[in-house]
Amino acid sequence: MGELAATIYGRPGEALLQIGITGTSGKTTTAYLVEGGLRGAGRTTGLVGTVEMRIGDERIKSERTTPEATDLQALFAVMRERGVEAVAMEVSSHALRLGRVDGCVFDVAVFNNLSPEHMEFHTGMEDYFQAKAQLFTPARARLGVVNIDDEYGRRLAKESTVPVVTFSAAGDPAADWRAEDVVSGHMDSTLTLVGPEGQRIAATAPLPGPFNVANTVAAIVTLATAGLDPQTAADGVAAVPGVPGRLERVDAGQPYLAVVDYAHKTDAVESVLRALREVTAGKLHIVLGCGGDRDTTKRGPMGAAAARFADTAVLTSDNPRSEDPLKILVAMLEGAASVPAAERGTVLVDADRAAAVAAAVARAEPGDTVLVAGKGHEQGQETAGQVRPFDDRAVLRAAIEADQAARRTAAGTDPKPHARQAEVTP
Repeated sequence: MGELAATIYGRPGEALLQIGITGTSGKTTTAYLVEGGLRGAGRTTGLVGTVEMRIGDERIKSERTTPEATDLQALFAVMRERGVEAVAMEVSSHALRLGRVDGCVFDVAVFNNLSPEHMEFHTGMEDYFQAKAQLFTPARARLGVVNIDDEYGRRLAKESTVPVVTFSAAGDPAADWRAEDVVSGHMDSTLTLVGPEGQRIAATAPLPGPFNVANTVAAIVTLATAGLDPQTAADGVAAVPGVPGRLERVDAGQPYLAVVDYAHKTDAVESVLRALREVTAGKLHIVLGCGGDRDTTKRGPMGAAAARFADTAVLTSDNPRSEDPLKILVAMLEGAASVPAAERGTVLVDADRAAAVAAAVARAEPGDTVLVAGKGHEQGQETAGQVRPFDDRAVLRAAIEADQAARRTAAGTDPKPHARQAEVTP
């Protein structure tokens, strides 16, 4: 269908610089960073991914990471009509295996990393890897950009049938591009990116954590491979204001850090907790659930990661879908219980996600961090076939505001209701 749709719409993708990004974690962030670099270079851009689709400045809600083939080609046609010059796009393993990107040949394909995910769809990690590897063939791409800090990336760099440019955020001298002089901060990181001809590019990762250094390096190297000036690309990436639901800060005037993140895989949960630990003076509290009707093998390990790397782990519901929320929580709790008591934080369980967020907030003190993980940008919660409005960012803000008010009242610093009334009485 993709080839047919591309033909019907006059192969609109050929008019665009197409950049396709795949991997388990970081696709969304890398896509936003690539788009930011393109905009910084003066290009009119499009974006296709998990959070949204964008045509220039117009935003369209996404139904899935990669649209169906016919919808994708129609989208490219609209982009072409509106003067879009380049598109950054997430490419999922489902999209590759189910033919959603048939009819596309990406100018640059990007590989971030691979860790266990979607095991309800794939037969195992080899099947998952082979699905991703399809993107690095002449039928799908012209050039590849690959992270060799990842074991599957090292393998892909050898097995790819298109030319590959490699990168390393860890500074591996074997990479074509490598990060040096990385300095991590509370909200960002700075680094020097060293190129194959000795170029030294000053760069800033606009989001915190080592994994965002990797995403930033991926974006800059991708843009350089696509023909942009590397420093111009780096400056554009540094100017990206943030990515919805990816370490997105919620600030209601509280004396601690509160963030929402999409981490919903074991490796991602561990990575984000490690990154936040580095910038947290006090205690680290996480609210986490696992989705129903999805990979069941990650529930125990995710519970274990939350219990091991946080001071407080509040296990709760994510999107239970058709499953019993308590059944999911039992699996997560078993994982948490497998962590030796001496290495385990406090573990709480509440199937009500809003109550779980409030419980974490109630434990937060100045210098602490509260992380609400798993749903990120999502604005609904699916339970028993029904989707009700639920935005972690709004729920976290409301919990903080309610907690702050309760603490002021308990301390005797909150104005009394009759006093406020007196202020407006003539």
